[in-house]
This record gives sequence, C-alpha cells and structure tokens, in this order.
Amino acid sequence: DMFSAGTETSSNAVLWVMSEMVKNPNIMEKAQAEVRRVFDKNGYVDETELHRLIYLKSVIKETLRLHPIAPLLVPRESRERCEINGYDIPSKTRVLINAYAIGTDPKYWAEPESFKPERFVDSLIDFKGTDFELIPFGAGRRMCPGIAFALPNVELPLAKLLYHFDWKLPNEIKNEELNMTESFGMTVGRKHDLCLIPITRRRL
Repeated sequence: DMFSAGTETSSNAVLWVMSEMVKNPNIMEKAQAEVRRVFDKNGYVDETELHRLIYLKSVIKETLRLHPIAPLLVPRESRERCEINGYDIPSKTRVLINAYAIGTDPKYWAEPESFKPERFVDSLIDFKGTDFELIPFGAGRRMCPGIAFALPNVELPLAKLLYHFDWKLPNEIKNEELNMTESFGMTVGRKHDLCLIPITRRRL
C-alpha cells in the first residue's frame, strides 16, 4: 500500500495530465510555451523555477479535479451518531468521500465535465485541504501526508517532457479521439497505455 501511495499516484497523475494535454493540443502548446519561456535561459529544467509555472500548475489542478487518483479518498469512520442531509449515520459507520463527485459538482463548477485549466489561473482555489470543492488529496488532519512530495514529482517530469519534446499520437490518431477510459484499482489509471511519439525540440 505504501509503495502504491508513493509511486503509482504520481505516475498516474503524470499520465492523466499528458493525456488531457494531448487531447487538447492548444492547452499543451500554452503549457510548453510557458515552460520554455521560464527555462530557456538555462537550457535545462530543474526545481528552482517550478513556482513560476502558473499555467502548468493550473493544468495539473484541472487534471486532478477531473481525474482524482484516489476518487473515494481514504475511508473514515464516524465517531458518533449524526444526521447528514436527512440520512441517519450511526456511530462507527465507515464513510467514503467521493472526491470525483465533488470536483464535478455543477453547484461549484461551470461546465464541470470540460477540461479548462484557465478556471484556476486567477483563482485562489487550491487542493491543499482548505477549499472543499477540490480535495484530491483529502482534507483535515488525515489528508494525504505525501502532498509536499507528490507535487514536485508531478511538476518536474511534466516540465521536462514539455521542455525537451513535442508530442503526437501514433498511427494518425486524431487528438480528440484519444481513448480516456479509466481503470479502477487502488488508484484510478488509464485502462489503455498512453502511446505517444516524442519529437525532439530544435532550439533556434
């Protein structure tokens, strides 16, 4: 469980971000332009400038909104009897929180099924447990303890992939036809492998 939580989550997040960007090439172009603008002066990508990648961070937030890696979060248990929205919850009840349903609730999100990173660019909403409409890492004292490690493990490889390569689908598959079927397990990943062709960037 610990190995899955520490590695499978980050790798699946990277796969979903790449999948959404490939399916939406205009978004990939904007993310690439930002990454290359920030790191071109050095000619390589490292962690020191990741905080400047505002658009890429928005792409990651939007991806985790639509594709929370653990959509039911970690189970909780009620300490005492309570009532929620007319439902009686006995003491010691196992409770699951549906992060996916929260992240796609039309009460809080305009066009909730659409992939629109721009919704986060000028927004203060974050996924660190204080904004309950976006909780892919959970919230409170029992939220994911690895969030501080997970974010660099997603941001850094994505920045490197975007900086050094352009990407396209094989066999003349159209971007909008990319299969986004999910596979459920301890985490939610892609049902089908993501096969892409890297094209080495030629710097002018």
